[in-house]
Amino acid sequence: MKILIVGGVAGGASAAARMRRLNEQAEIILFERGEFISFANCGLPYYIGGVIAKREKLFVTSKKKMENRFNIDVRNLSEVMKIDRVNKKVTVKNLVSSEIYEEEYDKLILSPGAQPIKPRFEGIDDAPVFTLRNIPDTDKIYNHIEKNNVKRAVVIGGGFIGIEMAENLSHRGIKVDVIDMQNQVMAPFDFEMAQFLHQELIDNGVNLHLEESVSKFDGNTVVTNKRRIATDLIILAIGVRGETTLAVDSGLEVNRNIVVNNQLQTSDPDIYAIGDAIEVKHFVSKMSTIIPLAWPANRQGRLVADHISGRKISYLGTLGTSVAKVFNLTAASTGLNEKALIDSDIAYSVVFVNKNNHASYYPNASEIDLKVIYDKTSKKVLGAQAIGYEGVDKRIDVIATAIKFGAKIDELSEIEIAYAPPFNSAKDLVNIAGYIGENQLNGYNYYMWQDVEKHISNNEVIVDVRTKEEFELGNIPTSKNIPIDEFRTRLDELPKDKTIYLYCEVGQRAHIAASILMSKKINSENLSGGYNVYKQGMYSWN
Repeated sequence: MKILIVGGVAGGASAAARMRRLNEQAEIILFERGEFISFANCGLPYYIGGVIAKREKLFVTSKKKMENRFNIDVRNLSEVMKIDRVNKKVTVKNLVSSEIYEEEYDKLILSPGAQPIKPRFEGIDDAPVFTLRNIPDTDKIYNHIEKNNVKRAVVIGGGFIGIEMAENLSHRGIKVDVIDMQNQVMAPFDFEMAQFLHQELIDNGVNLHLEESVSKFDGNTVVTNKRRIATDLIILAIGVRGETTLAVDSGLEVNRNIVVNNQLQTSDPDIYAIGDAIEVKHFVSKMSTIIPLAWPANRQGRLVADHISGRKISYLGTLGTSVAKVFNLTAASTGLNEKALIDSDIAYSVVFVNKNNHASYYPNASEIDLKVIYDKTSKKVLGAQAIGYEGVDKRIDVIATAIKFGAKIDELSEIEIAYAPPFNSAKDLVNIAGYIGENQLNGYNYYMWQDVEKHISNNEVIVDVRTKEEFELGNIPTSKNIPIDEFRTRLDELPKDKTIYLYCEVGQRAHIAASILMSKKINSENLSGGYNVYKQGMYSWN
């Protein structure tokens, strides 16, 4: 059997290595347009920022190692120009010698990756504009900084690459402005969660320009619809687009990206496609989507090799589990966010948890803010987001696993998580999310931070059950302060025929007040996430 693989890095290199482990006799040829067949895409910003000191650390494997260890014919600097599906052969151009030749195949694996989106802004050719996707891009940015004594940079786009570049450029002493058309950075997070990131960016000296669009470049100046920003370096990080030209030209089915089935076969069963260039089924929504992440690409590469080798496989879909470092914060998410659900037919509920990463009495405890979303009907967990300093990835990994196995919100309380004071509390954040979900299912009512302004306008009864000192440091306008330790003795201050809208810092004390009111048959609602989430939702970055 002769297998051709177009593209290396995560998907293609994984497919090649797995294929060889399963079949020692197969002829395997890996074509890579670039010089490097496998490198750490996600590490590129950290090399530019000096966190990764040595460039060679970015290389996962080499052409020589792939050839010697796996007996794979690796042809880098070789571009596959055309696929002849009828005769099952490809046309290849050697980018060094310009030689053009053909190779036949029994099975073909497409792993062409994606390329950065680069709109043709006016003046872009005369501005110091760079994108970041591979080693040559990295070298260009690194050398530009070294040679030009860069003092200011503008990052256009607040996604993963944009925010990681903002942090790493800041580490080099470069003053950074971030511009994004949306009202938040980091699209996997809902607005109130992204607000924690906005504050962290600003606290670390980044100028944040949200709901702002680039109009043009004027030499070393970025012109937006609101301002002009002088700069020495421009990073364009507004997203990526799958490399689908080869698939389109060969008549394969392509929608937004290459269309594949559950076995990762294209519309031609002898041609497979993996990685950033394909559409995948979202594990939760079952809808077609594009999720260009490293874990799915590696998993898909392995599964394709298994299928070609005769094993029964099915790619179950992608959750989109991800994590990012934003200066001192860690931000992680999995599954669907609330934004994705608002326009869906799914009735959902939200749970907020604020709790320390480990026992509060053990030194250096730090807070984690966790948001969990679940289906009101099935009770199944749909997604989660967490932001904090330590232990964030652990909680999201646990919930991602729970989602994969169909866990319901109240079942999160059943998960046994390792506990010792330096690492955790006896009741983990994930367990607390389960308990709050259980409360919601058992008749306790909650309102969201977005509802507060409506309740103020309607002259509703809003009660803060924190201490007087906490109340005086900041509170919801029009709210009345009745500390929880005085609550039972001051019930006569509350109307019996109206809903009481309760809140405390994170929701725990307000839950006690809600229990008291429930016993008196007085309707109440608890602010989900408490004043902590309300305050972040109302935070202004301007």
